[in-house]
Amino acid sequence: MKKILLCLVSILYLVSFALSQSPSAVGPVPSEMQQKWQDNNFYLFMHFGPNTFTDLEWGKGSEKEEVFNPTALDCRQWCRIAKAAGAKGIIITAKHHDGFCLWPSAYSHHTVAQSSWRNGKGDVLKELSQACKASGLSFGVYLSPWDRNHPAYGTPAYNDVFVNMMKEVVARYGPFFEFWWDGANGEGPNGKKQQYDWQRFISTMRTVAPNTPVFSDIGPDIRWAGNEEGHAGATNWNLLDTAGFRRGAGAPPGDTLNQGNVYGANWIPAECDVSIRPGWFYHKSEDSLVKKPEVLFDIYLKSIGRGANLILNVPPDRRGLITAYDSATLMEFAKLRRESFQSSLISGGKSKILLGKKEVTAALTDGNKNTWVSLGKDYKNSFLEVRFNKMQELNCIELKEPTRYGQRVKAFAIELWNGNQLLYHLSGTTIGHQRILSFPRQNASRITIKITDAKAEPLISSLGVYRLAVDNGELTMDIEMKG
Repeated sequence: MKKILLCLVSILYLVSFALSQSPSAVGPVPSEMQQKWQDNNFYLFMHFGPNTFTDLEWGKGSEKEEVFNPTALDCRQWCRIAKAAGAKGIIITAKHHDGFCLWPSAYSHHTVAQSSWRNGKGDVLKELSQACKASGLSFGVYLSPWDRNHPAYGTPAYNDVFVNMMKEVVARYGPFFEFWWDGANGEGPNGKKQQYDWQRFISTMRTVAPNTPVFSDIGPDIRWAGNEEGHAGATNWNLLDTAGFRRGAGAPPGDTLNQGNVYGANWIPAECDVSIRPGWFYHKSEDSLVKKPEVLFDIYLKSIGRGANLILNVPPDRRGLITAYDSATLMEFAKLRRESFQSSLISGGKSKILLGKKEVTAALTDGNKNTWVSLGKDYKNSFLEVRFNKMQELNCIELKEPTRYGQRVKAFAIELWNGNQLLYHLSGTTIGHQRILSFPRQNASRITIKITDAKAEPLISSLGVYRLAVDNGELTMDIEMKG
């Protein structure tokens, strides 16, 4: 009993040590809505619509409504697979550039209501929203402002149409965990382009869905990572300067979106989008080209492992089902993540973590993002040290910052030791919401972690050490490593 009481006192002391600092926030910080969004860091994208049946990626808008006719649509199957894959939610292309609406919209005549599917009584958004709710998954929608079908597109009246569509889907199928705007802007059926009223679109969402984060190239809440390969920058700031930029063709350069701005004026974290197949919509010819689980794992390390969120596109086929090819890869991908991250090598009394002479193991391994350790203003003369009870084979280290106080760390160094013999020196830049560092497997007895540059006293809220279930040759190397 005395040992238990001493342990509890020790933990409470460490937590109070961490929290008593009461640091001031540095730079922009995430809203509560953005923090919640970033904690749900992996979810699926579903590109589904007329393109599924025409073998196109960008529909022309002139497709007959009858072309949309999934013979066995089952959104519950989507959710079962998403849940088993470890995804936190699903975002669906409610309206792509062709203008076809997957719900019976009152503001278009190019919708499921005009199709022959379920005699015009079907509603994909309704079925998916219900299936997500029953499965405990979050639900989101993609709504492209480009519309190659609507007769009002290219005129001021179309902005009214798009605003009404946003209000309609929020009222019928919300709340959403994310609302996705595509910045594409091409010609409509009258040969004209639309002048999007983005400020009105933003104010509409803030009014009808104030707790829903909105994605576009430049936010306002979530930014594009600048590529469709699923990779965030090895340096990735959650901050972005948006003044002078526009969505779509006027967005910041790809490398800026990929890395953010070190002293950016706005907290706008990155989202990495990528498809499990070469295309975004289903094409039977790509059944043999589904990405391998190891490729998805590498993408995971380059997105979530660099502090971004990952949205993985898994397009339903013409039946309205996820194919066995995609499902098999997703299950193996989930297995790799479980085997790699289910147990840290510093949990369960296998090691202790020191900051100088003070043990801080509990504060960094309790899974509570409200506990953290400060390396102090004199951080360049201090470091964290992991001491294992016995030699451990490892190839991965995970670090997190308590970002509600801002993103602080600009550079860090990690050293792997065998007793007093230095095995490897690794160096990197940003940490942020989550940083996963992978490297060839090493047998180490201790690890030292130093912050070499920061905006203010560095704060670390979590530390994990793992042995990834992936061959060394398939690991991501996004940091400098010296033997």
